[in-house]
Amino acid sequence: MAGNSINRYHFSVDWGGSRIGFAEVSGLDIEIEAVSVRDGSSAADSGRKIPGIRKFSNITLKRGIIKGDNDFFNWINTKSVGNIERRDLTINLLDESHSPIFTWQVKSAFPVKYIGPILISNDSEIALETLELTHEGLTVIAQ
Repeated sequence: MAGNSINRYHFSVDWGGSRIGFAEVSGLDIEIEAVSVRDGSSAADSGRKIPGIRKFSNITLKRGIIKGDNDFFNWINTKSVGNIERRDLTINLLDESHSPIFTWQVKSAFPVKYIGPILISNDSEIALETLELTHEGLTVIAQ
């Protein structure tokens, strides 16, 4: 493969909690909605496409459960009537020396779903918890 490829599994997430190590991060997506428009006097029965608003996917954070760490659950429980704690996040893809080489900055994120682990009696996998976040913007920076 041409160029220098980057390992996708060496990353950190600064999210306002005590631990920055995660098993998985997904949802770093940006989409531009295509809007169909048609001039009212046009005889054509089809329109042309113009760019609409940007849409951002929800971001999912997964991590192993550790005794005494309740940060995910505590964050989603900041919800009160019409309000919840919002946080800016920084997700860094790291090189071998732990320096950021690619950064995603997430604006005004808040949790919309907490998922506890799937408990299976004869499984030796680590128990994972998941937090799904919505947000108001995503900026990508290559270092």
